[in-house]
Amino acid sequence: MRIAINAHNHTPPSHTATTLGSGRNIVVGVAGGIAAYKACHLIRDFKEAGDIVRVVPTEAALQFVGKATFEALSGNPVSTTVFDAVDEVRHVHVGQQADLIVVAPATADLIARVTHGRADDLLAATILMATCPVVLAPAMHTEMWENKATQANVDILRSRGIVVLEPAHGRLTGTDTGPGRLPEPSQIATLARAAMEGVLFDRSLEGKKILITAGGTREALDPVRFLGNHSSGRQGFALAEIAAHRGAEVTIIAGSIDNDLHTPSGARIINVSSAREMYTEVHRHVSESDLVIMAAAVADFRPAHQAESKMKKGSEAQQALERIELIENPDILRAITTARATGEIPSDLVVVGFAAETGDENTSALEFARIKLTKKDADFLMCNEVGEGKVFGQPKNSGFLLSRTGEITEIETADKHVVAGRILDVVTQKIR
Repeated sequence: MRIAINAHNHTPPSHTATTLGSGRNIVVGVAGGIAAYKACHLIRDFKEAGDIVRVVPTEAALQFVGKATFEALSGNPVSTTVFDAVDEVRHVHVGQQADLIVVAPATADLIARVTHGRADDLLAATILMATCPVVLAPAMHTEMWENKATQANVDILRSRGIVVLEPAHGRLTGTDTGPGRLPEPSQIATLARAAMEGVLFDRSLEGKKILITAGGTREALDPVRFLGNHSSGRQGFALAEIAAHRGAEVTIIAGSIDNDLHTPSGARIINVSSAREMYTEVHRHVSESDLVIMAAAVADFRPAHQAESKMKKGSEAQQALERIELIENPDILRAITTARATGEIPSDLVVVGFAAETGDENTSALEFARIKLTKKDADFLMCNEVGEGKVFGQPKNSGFLLSRTGEITEIETADKHVVAGRILDVVTQKIR
């Protein structure tokens, strides 16, 4: 049985989103916090993608960033009050016409006002009018974020379908450090776009522990050289980010990843280099997990010998460069399913593998993935057809999610965060 999943299946029924890159109407709300300056980067991100951006700040936000800055970046007039452009009924139309509303930063005060349905300024009124996805990116001191009043407000908003992102952990105003930092603008933009494409942020994984491997492994030849692959870690990090925003406790075991990847809010990262290091860390954490997703591109082989110093041309070591003897690395995915079958780890652990396949003249990438699924004894296998300009390092992904019970879910080309949401929609149904 084959089930096709695409970006339109999950669009909220009350609102029809426009096509990506076709001039979507996006409202960027800005509340009065020191992180208001980061909204400038968010506005530029949306504008460079071809979106129509209207900035709606609060009066307090203008104490941090001036009105002229927001107008210059968005190309649209800026107002804070419901009494401007009354003849246009602006306090109604801005929210009605929006394809997305994203507020960054969302302060404790703004969250409280939205929770209670206030409409005492243009931003609150716009949110109250909205039928499109609404995404709030909190930023405040740790004590404010953890206060029972704020947490109760956040729970209420989430129960109403408003997306309240988890704040980042890091340096706050002054010398304080802790949860409450605004996520990076690029993270907010990516997650907001995912929400607009119907990805769920429903807290359905609250209390669950998820272990995810990401990136490529590096197998050293000498202190300078290594054998590796083109994996960027983007799909693994996207899975971690969506899972964390659904309430899961996420641990990422990361190999070599792109430098511009940001730590998903609330996730823990363990950095490794080689396949054997990844094997050790997976073995250490797998028994405490409800779901394991092996999204890393793990090297199948490693050099049999690692030189202690750099091997140079014209030296005795040159022969070692010309002929590299390889030995097999441990099969991490198969080790997990074997341990599950023998009772070494919980039998209800859900295991998801990834297969980067190319196919050949006789066998398709999908058929190779079917064989691998049986061989690895995983519950699911995500098959990606890789090649020049495909998957590795790219912002988008697609493929087939195979189930051990025979279902094949086709996941159409989309941003990797959207793909992550589609994968988690399917595989987490098996978590008890």
